[in-house]
Amino acid sequence: MEYFHSVTLNADRCKGCITCVKRCPTEAIRVKDGKATIIKERCIDCGECIRVCPHRAKKAVYDKLEMLQQFEYNIAMPAPALYGQFNNLDNVDYVLNGLLDLGFDDVFEVARAAELISECTRKRLSEPDCPKPLISTACPAIIRLIRVRFPKLIPHLLDLLAPVEIAAKLAQKEAMEKTGLPAEKIGIFFISPCPAKVTAVRQPLGCDTCAISGVLAISDIYRPLLSAMNKIKQPKPLSECGLTGISWSYTGGEATALLRTKYLAADGMENVIKILEEIEDEKLEDLDFVELGACVSGCVGGCLTIENPYIARTRVRQLRKYMPVSANRLKDYDLTYEDCKWTKEVEYDPVLQLDADLATAMKKMQETRQIEKDLPGVDCAACGSPSCRAFAEDVVAGTAKMSDCLLRLKNQLKDIIEK
Repeated sequence: MEYFHSVTLNADRCKGCITCVKRCPTEAIRVKDGKATIIKERCIDCGECIRVCPHRAKKAVYDKLEMLQQFEYNIAMPAPALYGQFNNLDNVDYVLNGLLDLGFDDVFEVARAAELISECTRKRLSEPDCPKPLISTACPAIIRLIRVRFPKLIPHLLDLLAPVEIAAKLAQKEAMEKTGLPAEKIGIFFISPCPAKVTAVRQPLGCDTCAISGVLAISDIYRPLLSAMNKIKQPKPLSECGLTGISWSYTGGEATALLRTKYLAADGMENVIKILEEIEDEKLEDLDFVELGACVSGCVGGCLTIENPYIARTRVRQLRKYMPVSANRLKDYDLTYEDCKWTKEVEYDPVLQLDADLATAMKKMQETRQIEKDLPGVDCAACGSPSCRAFAEDVVAGTAKMSDCLLRLKNQLKDIIEK
């Protein structure tokens, strides 16, 4: 399988400091010859390495505003997290009007589609065959993490399209009816807080195709958008979402919209992994729903945002008091619950397997365990691998040598000196 990744590495900036190696949730990074390398098969584009790299050697790939010139009619789809980036904002219409001034012909809030997915999720939870707990699929990095590292939990995934997918389809349909233009002449641009959304557009999850033409970064359009907003005296009323929709931008917003009490919401990769391990061990079966986000505080903490996530979350919550509870229902768009479901199953991605052949994999596992016994077991990552077990796997795979373990080499030299 060919993998597209929005997270890339600038080798010239990399100092080989192993900070990213220790924090990667799928052990997708190694340091060789003083430079980090990313194992494409394992990377889930969570952006954790971008967030923690002290040398800014990791960066995200995304589209630019110049891409609007490729289409005759352009629609901006702002993520709810965008509203939390601006100080003293009391009306989201300033943001939406600012996007029109940047060159977009129309706007369609992703928050509108989020309210539709909340309605569908309530229906899914009421079905007798619904697994408990049901795991949110709004964050593409979490879906990829489960596919790679927790395949037993795939049946627990909420089999509904992400709000951005629904928003794109609805925006495209409205634009085609309004302009008479074919789909290929309409540009639909999602304004994203994180690199995982960029990857999800290029390699959709739960469907075969995606109506989104490009993904812009909040950090990239922030300054020109702020400049455009400052020129607006009285914005036109454009917003069509309620507090339910914009609450999806921070941790717990999606879960509270389900009107249930037996839910859990967690953010940050370390916390997410702990929760997934608990679910895998069948310790959270009394919960109805689990909302997980790769970024701290949710989407407002994405590495393509500008503002501190805690401040951004507070700003979004302050905006809520000016909004209705919900402004969108499936019947308003002639949509059904079935229209929002996955059209393609999400499958296990066995990139962490030692070998495709079971017998060979078992043999390599035995070799790995034997090598691991000879290692210090301190998981220092000085060898360039995230843990002693990962280093043992690398040795078996032929991508590392036993002499790369500095602590082991130090002990051997000490023994030689003593002798």
